[in-house]
Amino acid sequence: MSAKVYFSRKITPEAVLELYKMLGMNLEGKVAVKLHSGEKGNQNFLGPDFWRPMIDYVDGTVVECNTAYKGARYTTEDHLALMSYHGWDKHFPVEILDGDVPDLKLEIPHGKVIHENYVGGNIKNYDSMLVLSHFKGHPMGGFGGAIKQISIGVASSYGKKYIHGAGSTENFWNAERNLFLESMADAASSVIEYFGGKLAYVNVMKNMSVDCDCCAVAEDPCIADIGILASLDPVALDQACVDLVYASSDPGRPHLIERIESRNGIHTIEAAEALGIGSRSYEIIELK
Repeated sequence: MSAKVYFSRKITPEAVLELYKMLGMNLEGKVAVKLHSGEKGNQNFLGPDFWRPMIDYVDGTVVECNTAYKGARYTTEDHLALMSYHGWDKHFPVEILDGDVPDLKLEIPHGKVIHENYVGGNIKNYDSMLVLSHFKGHPMGGFGGAIKQISIGVASSYGKKYIHGAGSTENFWNAERNLFLESMADAASSVIEYFGGKLAYVNVMKNMSVDCDCCAVAEDPCIADIGILASLDPVALDQACVDLVYASSDPGRPHLIERIESRNGIHTIEAAEALGIGSRSYEIIELK
């Protein structure tokens, strides 16, 4: 059965909320809002003013995890300071999931590459998750969207090394690429299972650089803004975004496609579908 993906060409905070309401998902209890807080110096990430109506609507807490490499988001103290600098705590409660508690190990008995996932232990404070992703390129994964957000994004600092290393934290930047991509899919499946499917996903195709929001020195956007997409299926959502990039007539399209293809980015989506966490077949429902 095709998944439903809701689409708006308007890129506004109000359109984000309108698309979310179309999903018909009532996120229950205490809601974790997983997004990218933005690396220090990055010019492309989507900030708190853009996401504010959506986060206010679900009365959510903005959550993040520390990085696997040294920088402004490597320690909890520095990460919280940067989030404050970017204005997140001005509008919302914020929490670093791996900030002050041991990691939570999620088992992945069905995993293709990894069979456990280490996430920030404070995830236990939440009943459901709203996944707000800025769709763009990525230096290692080819692109970043919903699947990356709930895999690498929810993983603790240690867990990020474990996923990047395809089950090893030694020399973790140099794992075989497809094993890394498949590990992301494995990790994403464990987070979906943990929340019992109580997740909703929004991808925003704006400020699309070939680089991630984790890059302090990122290339400027290379392709025109496309729109906002929302779904209850992260596989369909990411596939729809990739398809919209390929369908674009913008002259910057080849640069972003080269980034996706040179890293075999589509394989993450393939692996996630193979695990049964979503479908690459979808129906686009456009908001008029």
